[in-house]
Amino acid sequence: MNLFRLVADLMHLASIFILLLKMQKTRSVAGISFKTQALYAGVFLTRYTDLFNHFYSLYNSCMKIFFISSSLYIVYLMKIKFKATNDPRLDTFQVQYLVAGAAVLSLVANYYFTFQEILWTFSVYLEAVAILPQLFMLTKTGEAEVITTHYLFALGAYRALYLVNWIYRYAVEGHVDWIVWIAGTIQTGLYCDFFFIYFTKVLKGAKFELPQ
Repeated sequence: MNLFRLVADLMHLASIFILLLKMQKTRSVAGISFKTQALYAGVFLTRYTDLFNHFYSLYNSCMKIFFISSSLYIVYLMKIKFKATNDPRLDTFQVQYLVAGAAVLSLVANYYFTFQEILWTFSVYLEAVAILPQLFMLTKTGEAEVITTHYLFALGAYRALYLVNWIYRYAVEGHVDWIVWIAGTIQTGLYCDFFFIYFTKVLKGAKFELPQ
């Protein structure tokens, strides 16, 4: 644990709380991609299969439980409680290709060919592209609520800070994890256009709109 990872984890928590606040306050899931949220639920369920057979720390276990439970709760809100406010006509990204691609990569590019390791590797690859349905939805609508952009910024900042964490760990500990590094770099890169618009428009009080 270091400061960069701690702040990254806090940004990840903040992104979830912002999303839940948006849903509960507006009683709506409009503008949120159900497919992205379902992918994140899949990411956490496949990543934390060691929850009950490997104990690292209380902090680690609590974070795992929170991410699994919160992702499933968000899926419940979108699919059941606030289903009427969800418009699947805007959420049209073909996620089967993301899932299939992550599955194939996890079978051919992993550290150990064991069931748990393959699931963990699959979750890393899937997380790298899980935001694509949400970003694709933004391109279709051309705009987003400010609170939704804050959610996306916090989520992107979490991954960007993890990149700094990995650089720090490499410099201090000599730690190397190519799978995580490459997947994390790709994931952060997907946010570049969004970050630019967020900093140039949203933080100045302007409405978030994609350039035509």
